Amino acid sequence: MKHVNTLHRLLFVGFLVFFISCKENAKSSENNIEKETKQPNVVLIITDDQGYEDVGCFGSPDIKTPNLDQMAKEGVRLTDFFTTQPICSASRASYLTGCYPNRIGIHNALMPDAKIGLNLEETTLAEMLKEKGYKTGIFGKWHLGDHEKFMPTKQGFDTYFGIPYSNDMWPNHPKQGTEFNFDPLPLYENEKIIDTLNDQSQLTTQITERAISFIKQHKEEPFFAYIPHPQPHVPLFVSEKFKGKSERGLYGDVIMEIDWSVGQILKTLKEEGLDKNTLVIFTSDNGPWLSYGNHSGSAQPFREGKGTVWEGGQRVPFIARFPNKIPENKTIGIPVMAIDVFPTIAEITKSNLPKKKIDGKSVWSVLKGESDSSPHEAFYYYYRVNELHAIRYGDWKLYFPHRYRTMKGQKQGKDGLPGNYEHINLEEMELYNLAVDSSETNNVIENHPEIVEKMNQLASDKRKELGDALQNIQGEENRQAGKIE
Repeated sequence: MKHVNTLHRLLFVGFLVFFISCKENAKSSENNIEKETKQPNVVLIITDDQGYEDVGCFGSPDIKTPNLDQMAKEGVRLTDFFTTQPICSASRASYLTGCYPNRIGIHNALMPDAKIGLNLEETTLAEMLKEKGYKTGIFGKWHLGDHEKFMPTKQGFDTYFGIPYSNDMWPNHPKQGTEFNFDPLPLYENEKIIDTLNDQSQLTTQITERAISFIKQHKEEPFFAYIPHPQPHVPLFVSEKFKGKSERGLYGDVIMEIDWSVGQILKTLKEEGLDKNTLVIFTSDNGPWLSYGNHSGSAQPFREGKGTVWEGGQRVPFIARFPNKIPENKTIGIPVMAIDVFPTIAEITKSNLPKKKIDGKSVWSVLKGESDSSPHEAFYYYYRVNELHAIRYGDWKLYFPHRYRTMKGQKQGKDGLPGNYEHINLEEMELYNLAVDSSETNNVIENHPEIVEKMNQLASDKRKELGDALQNIQGEENRQAGKIE
């Protein structure tokens, strides 16, 4: 009888443990369902001056990026993604507004104390998402106006930690006192300067920690984390944990630390149960700054780099990860431009597009692998102050006469000091078929007059809308950047 009672007690205890376990599993399952059915979170990571080849899965022979490579295995890799301009401020304006930067009056790289900034009448990605109840944070480099009225907290971001412009705009610039005269580099927290930087070696780590803290703080509500890293823009800085780790010297060390940062973000999303409900995008603002030699990246196999509209200046790595929403381990070669990021996120989050015209189109169907064509008829490569340098139509890229820079045949810079560019005048139009000549070595303009005629007509139509300083044509629909009054 004693054995029977003992058996009953054991069965009762076992049943109780099983019941509690089921209840906890059900509760955990409910939490996961709740997190996955709320508005999707968005994490947009943009590096500065990182070349196309500077990621393992994009062909780097000597820089290890295990986290980015794993991210690509778990998502999609775009091999034909390019920015709107090959320079900082203009490029970032497009990511955040979905517009060609010349449409909204942002040109080149804004200097400290610039008299203009991103016009407050434009709708930023952060403002669009705030209307849907998102918490918004930026951690890194802003570079769209450093006067108070243009800062991130006035442009839809709840939280800001980082620097207001490029990390070389400081007293240690190689040309300080001659061509430039920069003040100390400020580090901001929201609208307050909390430090001036003499050493940037901890900045990537600090940016990562702040972004992680933001994600954890807002895990119960939808959030948008914008992480525009100041690196690998020169001057290069890396923390002790990655110093000397790369086969590629200091530049490779910096990329390895950025890869670590991406890994920390992805790890946090998984630990907080946010992984399957978060779109994560990784890309760059333009190609590598080639004049800095061993402190610059690589755009191989493409021609030229930052500061030119040749493929090496604007084609950059792009990886997107969104479990169960987009395919795994898929490579997509359909042309996509930075202007498309804004409307794509709008479609994913069911947000309202701005009332003012934007240039981008959603490529959500492309990312999902449901479409094999671009929603654009053509893309337009403007540079400097509203100069139309090139146009892409399908696999064709037509260049118009313009002046550009090259390091070909020039002495490379070294260890943080730049070399000198040679400037070349492209006197005649040139045509390249990127499908068979992505390195742009074979000008075939004589063989395809009908293609040139079509592309010329498309360019003419765009000039009427956005203008072309090279031909003294003023566009009809240009909007102006904000100005300090």
